[in-house]
Amino acid sequence: MPTYEYECQQCHERVEAVQKFSDPTLTVCPLCGGELRKIFSAVGIVFKGSGFYKNDSRGSAPKTSTTPSTSSSTDTSAATPAATPGATSTPSSTPSTPAPSTPSSS
Repeated sequence: MPTYEYECQQCHERVEAVQKFSDPTLTVCPLCGGELRKIFSAVGIVFKGSGFYKNDSRGSAPKTSTTPSTSSSTDTSAATPAATPGATSTPSSTPSTPAPSTPSSS
């Protein structure tokens, strides 16, 4: 059951009460008989593990090779798929479906 915190409007005393969700809110201060107001504060919850944060569900950035590279950083021809023998070049960014045709009005 959740713990609710109330503050008296007259004596400013804070009272905590363990109540069900269906229980009515407290309205009378037990010390002075004044009006109680519910205090809302931050929830004390901690998410541990993976899957709770926005960046946990995304794919990771391309990982770099762990083996040391002897080629210079300006030579990028070996990294392109077209430079490898036997590779076919297919553009992956363009859709393979044809464009819809417009009906001719006669």
